[in-house]
Amino acid sequence: MQEVSVIIPNYNGMAYLEGVLSSLEQQEFQNFETILVDNGSSDGSVAFTMGNYPWVHIIELPDNFGFSRAVNEGIYAARAPYVLLLNNDTEVDRYFVGEMLAAIKRHRRAFSCSARMICYHDRDKLDDAGNYYSALGWAFARGKGKDVHSCESEDKIFTSCAGAAIYRKKIFEKIGYFDEEHFAYLEDIDVGYRARINGYENWYAPKAIVYHIGSGTSGSRYNHFKTRYSSRNNIYLIYKNMPFLQILLNLPFLILGFGMKILFFTQKGMGREYIAGIKNGFQISHRDKKVKFKLKNLEQYIKIQLELWGNLFYRFFA
Repeated sequence: MQEVSVIIPNYNGMAYLEGVLSSLEQQEFQNFETILVDNGSSDGSVAFTMGNYPWVHIIELPDNFGFSRAVNEGIYAARAPYVLLLNNDTEVDRYFVGEMLAAIKRHRRAFSCSARMICYHDRDKLDDAGNYYSALGWAFARGKGKDVHSCESEDKIFTSCAGAAIYRKKIFEKIGYFDEEHFAYLEDIDVGYRARINGYENWYAPKAIVYHIGSGTSGSRYNHFKTRYSSRNNIYLIYKNMPFLQILLNLPFLILGFGMKILFFTQKGMGREYIAGIKNGFQISHRDKKVKFKLKNLEQYIKIQLELWGNLFYRFFA
């Protein structure tokens, strides 16, 4: 039986597929399957993969349903106990899959492990060493833009970046899968947050190396689509995962954080999109979507809250 299912969501990413699939073909560890979930691409991605990489299992969706739906379809189809999500605009080190598997096996309570993501076009710089979230309502990538030799220890993190992360499939069955309401952006923060509430851990695996181009599907770091969905999903994430009293406790920080973001995106000419996203976030935040508070998880809520405060300092001074 295969130990790992590698799942690659794809939307019009044919230009990147040779890089990621060829690097998977050269892995030292070979006991894994590869699933490409195509979100209704029109650029020939499916035909290219079938013709050049016949060992890849392809799931074709009729339209672009977003990142969350695509990876969920891959997880449902996965035959292995561990699922490894990988962006299409990546290339991986030859020991990548084996190192990811070894890392998650070392931590019994781990829901996920996040890879050491390095900038593809500037390999002296880190792209991501695990995702963090703060009381300001800001999600950020640890180590982004720092020297590639930073963040070399295997540490607990707030959540894993789903662009290159391995998960225990059985835990999804307990806490729920990626929330398809997110479509894209912050869905990995949400699912990792839910795991934390339920007492699981997320870890950083520095020996698992992946080179990430970045914005391979969205096209740029800042754009109208990404700006609107990021603010929308952030409001939804806060409402969904924080009990009412915790929202009140963080409200001054959240008002400050969202206010600063409005100013930032206004300067970039996208203030209206950011505010529209906030409004939309309130519209999709319904009671039936909220994670139910359970007294047995109180200790986890306290730990998370202390991290949310601690990450304020980490964001600006680490």
